[in-house]
Amino acid sequence: MDKVVGSAAEAVADVRDGASLAVGGFGLSGVPEVLLNAVHETGVGGLGVVSNNCGALDRGLAVLLAAGRIARVTGSYIGANKEFARRYLAGELEVELIPQGTLAERLRAGGAGIPAFYTPAGVGTQVADGGLPWRYDGAGGVAVASPPKEVREFDGRPHVLERGIRTDFGLVRAAKGDRHGNLVFAKSARNFNPLAAMAGRLTIAEVEELVEPGAIDPDQVHLPGVFVQRVVALTPEQAADKQIERRTVAVPGTAGRERR
Repeated sequence: MDKVVGSAAEAVADVRDGASLAVGGFGLSGVPEVLLNAVHETGVGGLGVVSNNCGALDRGLAVLLAAGRIARVTGSYIGANKEFARRYLAGELEVELIPQGTLAERLRAGGAGIPAFYTPAGVGTQVADGGLPWRYDGAGGVAVASPPKEVREFDGRPHVLERGIRTDFGLVRAAKGDRHGNLVFAKSARNFNPLAAMAGRLTIAEVEELVEPGAIDPDQVHLPGVFVQRVVALTPEQAADKQIERRTVAVPGTAGRERR
């Protein structure tokens, strides 16, 4: 039952070329950076990544992206990641962009053993009708486009069929975890982490604080250890290394009032 491994390098040692990874995080919040850096150090490539976005400020998945290790991304947000946009438009990267709520549910469904589900999100758009550019040819044309999806009516409203997502590995970051893999996430860092953990066939969690079994109140567990196979305890320095993607500072005395 003790799932703790000695290092991040040991935890990701069996990630191979072409593996698929479900990665938690949103922007720079809750990103398993230590595990991602360890994957980078292995030198593996051709990776398929499922994550909300693909890193920011040259951190997280942006490290693997810049090194050309990622072949395909399933996500919902490119954002201000210029290297992501450049590689996508140059035909160096295949990208499946899907609605954010649909991405979350596809991960959850995959982890729950649900092969597919219907949702109204995307009906009447290229999400359902097909034609979204998955890969460009580098000259402005579309090399690979998304196929059409099944649409079915429920209670007089059309819904599109979406498939659950399963990946070879899940990489997540938690504020606290025990040796059995039970995890607690901090505030907004909870984001996609539980879903990515559920979707991975083998899930690795880096935890800022490692505690003994029983130290976490069962009612406070955000993700049960059944979804986690390996746990990596971060050093205090690694746990404290947190960046803010866009720092916003209020003018003193204006909090709660409209600024003019």
